[in-house]
Amino acid sequence: MCNIKPSLFLALLFSMQLSHAASLNLDLPENSTNPTIQANILTIQVALDRVQRENPSIAEMMARAEAMSAIPSQVGSLPDPMLNFNMLNMPIDSFNLDQEAMTLLQFGISQQIPYPGKLALKEKIASFQVDAANSTVDELRLHLNRDVKTLWWRLFYLERSLEVIELNKTLLRQFISIAQTKYKVGQGLQQDVLLAQLELSKLIDRNIQLISMQKQESARLNALLNQATGNVINLPELSAINIELSPLKTASTLFDLAKINRPALAQQQLHIDAANARKELAERDLLPDFNIGAAYGFRQGDMPNGDNRSDLFSLKIGINMPLFAESKQKMAISQRHSEVKQQQYALQDKWLSIQAELTSIIADYERAEQQVSLFETGIVPQAQQTVASMLAGYQVNKVDFLNLVQAQITLYNYQTNLWQTISEAKSAQARLIAIVGEENIYE
Repeated sequence: MCNIKPSLFLALLFSMQLSHAASLNLDLPENSTNPTIQANILTIQVALDRVQRENPSIAEMMARAEAMSAIPSQVGSLPDPMLNFNMLNMPIDSFNLDQEAMTLLQFGISQQIPYPGKLALKEKIASFQVDAANSTVDELRLHLNRDVKTLWWRLFYLERSLEVIELNKTLLRQFISIAQTKYKVGQGLQQDVLLAQLELSKLIDRNIQLISMQKQESARLNALLNQATGNVINLPELSAINIELSPLKTASTLFDLAKINRPALAQQQLHIDAANARKELAERDLLPDFNIGAAYGFRQGDMPNGDNRSDLFSLKIGINMPLFAESKQKMAISQRHSEVKQQQYALQDKWLSIQAELTSIIADYERAEQQVSLFETGIVPQAQQTVASMLAGYQVNKVDFLNLVQAQITLYNYQTNLWQTISEAKSAQARLIAIVGEENIYE
């Protein structure tokens, strides 16, 4: 039997223990950390705070809502009055102001007054639009928070996977060393060395892929946070990250919360309210608007009896006449009625879409929750025990080297699957919060 150094064997077991601890979040001795890196650690809360402050999409939508808030008072105000100056009955033969008795210089003012209630309806419509714009801002906030959390947990998975790869690279190098030692003393096969080297190369290739993915996801997160896309993102240490998966509230409760809190539904309801107000305004357009004016005319010259010509005062009241109501106002009413139905159907469609998406996300979360539990309590520990048993058997030539390497690769796959599933569960949590509209989604 080959005489393998005990120190090499112990080192291999210690590496496996490290891998086990990393996969199950066990307490490990803390390494010394760089204060500069610690100061730049990006927690989820820091990322969420920054995206709300710095993301240009939020700033754009808030500016739009602020601009729209100035509209209601404008449309609810009377039209500007008209100030008039008229020269009436001027004789063209002399252009003399005192030649004719009816020649006068007239100053007047007129005001258009919509039928009572029309301006109030216009102001109400604009107010609904302002509230809808604010709901759009709230909806965008939820979407940005969801995207930030999803990218953050994606980076979390990639970082953990890279750690697992490093541990497994160390193990495979030790496997190669063991296989080479056994081959040198005639107890092993060259194909064992080549096989281990191939698997090591595959891990190196996977490492390259994950690093590329990490850079891509970091760039996307940096873009959301309005910072340089090449900025290095440092996540907290594993011990400082909450990876607990809490049970969700019942589906019916989550539906009720979404119906109450989701800004998109509130926004659609505001569109319905605005459409109803427009329909009412169209109905009032059958009623006339008024135009009221007053004028004062100055006359020059004397009357035949020698008295000064008196000035003249004029008053006018006008109304518009809806003579073409059948083809104009009544058609507008029909149009607005159809728009109300359109918005009502849109709300119904939005709610059905939210219900379907919510049901799907709940299923994703519950599946991931069950898988994480299975990985942590069953599959990963069992795979680790299998590797340890095969390693012991390989030492006494009772286990084929190929089976040992495959067992270790299987363990690696299960460990990375564990972190990926945790990331998927946390991403599902983020999507649930976004679709429900509040953080309190747990029992």
